[in-house]
Amino acid sequence: MSSELLKMAEGFSMVAESLRMLAGQTEMVNPCTDKAEDTMLDKQAETAKADTKEKKVTVEQIRAVLAEKSQDGKTVQIKELLKKYGAVKLSAVEEKNYSALKFSADGGSIYAEEGTAAHALAEHKLKRLLKRRSRRPVSDYDCDEMEDSTDEYVSFAMEQIEKAKQSCKDPVILIEQHLDFSRYVPEGFGTGDLVIVADGILFIIDLKYGKGIAVEAEENPQMMLYALGALELFDAIYDIERVSLTIHQPRLESVSTWEITVAGLRKWAEEYLIPRAALANKGQGEFVSGSWCRFCKVRNQCRTRAESFLELAKMEFRLPALLSDEEIAEVLKKADELAKWAADIYAYAQDEAITHSKHWNGFKLVEGRSNRKYSSDEEAAEAAKAAGYTDIYKQALIGITEMEKLMGKK
Repeated sequence: MSSELLKMAEGFSMVAESLRMLAGQTEMVNPCTDKAEDTMLDKQAETAKADTKEKKVTVEQIRAVLAEKSQDGKTVQIKELLKKYGAVKLSAVEEKNYSALKFSADGGSIYAEEGTAAHALAEHKLKRLLKRRSRRPVSDYDCDEMEDSTDEYVSFAMEQIEKAKQSCKDPVILIEQHLDFSRYVPEGFGTGDLVIVADGILFIIDLKYGKGIAVEAEENPQMMLYALGALELFDAIYDIERVSLTIHQPRLESVSTWEITVAGLRKWAEEYLIPRAALANKGQGEFVSGSWCRFCKVRNQCRTRAESFLELAKMEFRLPALLSDEEIAEVLKKADELAKWAADIYAYAQDEAITHSKHWNGFKLVEGRSNRKYSSDEEAAEAAKAAGYTDIYKQALIGITEMEKLMGKK
């Protein structure tokens, strides 16, 4: 990354904001497409494979990362992460999964940890309703919203279980099930939040706790891979003809369901999935930038992403009045992603300057404005009262979202 690129990012961030203002738009949402998720899947596979080729990951390296997270109070999250790789302890993880495990451990974010906590809570609630043994997990992210969201998901899950029982007396109900689809994707596997196997139909239900993007189930590669993994386990035992894929996002009030025949799923696997997985396994394939890049660990340094935005510099920006509605919409779409890219460049450059004393020509670090906070509100209040001060509280009306949760939408 050069200082010139950083300067262009600075200019582009202003251009992006100006475009929004000129078009009379202050906030636009660019939803992720199915192609985006497909490309993200390929890129993640390529990245993990590239990491493996560069250097072999050792169990000592993984232990060091996990030990640090354990000291930060992330024991529950560590156990959930190990479970995804079919192990209760680190020593039980297969060596072929070391690279992917370290990649997952290093790339954890507050959103990922929050999602892990929600999945653990939903798993516990569902097991209890099914009369299975489970201990309620404890998390730093426990809150009323997580309680309500997991309740909503579990209620939906129980409805699907009852639906399966109407056509099958002995459906198989699997929670957080390890699904191996390595027959189609080398070393490929995942964890199905809820898998229901019945005569004639297979249900794959996925809980997504995030609220940034509504994800559709139609032709969703992740869900289709999970379905292939489940068929590997039960296709010879049950006469499965159809697959029902559902993505439940309670915080977005979104439930997306899509059905496909088993024949159609296998055709997709043979004609589309296997060729692309083979390319990814060789570290080949085409890199494509887009809104899905926000999930990529190397988005700040990705040359393809940078080049796609540098193309915007070649555009001749004119007053919106001279552009058609379609042209304005296209510019707005690019401007939205451009602003995100510029922010990523800034974040990466700042981190390099702070942690590695990196100098960027034409830029310098300045001390930011600090936001002072009480280490304990209760202790501060008690100290103020003891000193004779009483007018120490503020009262404000709660926001619209919180009010809707309190009163319900009417």
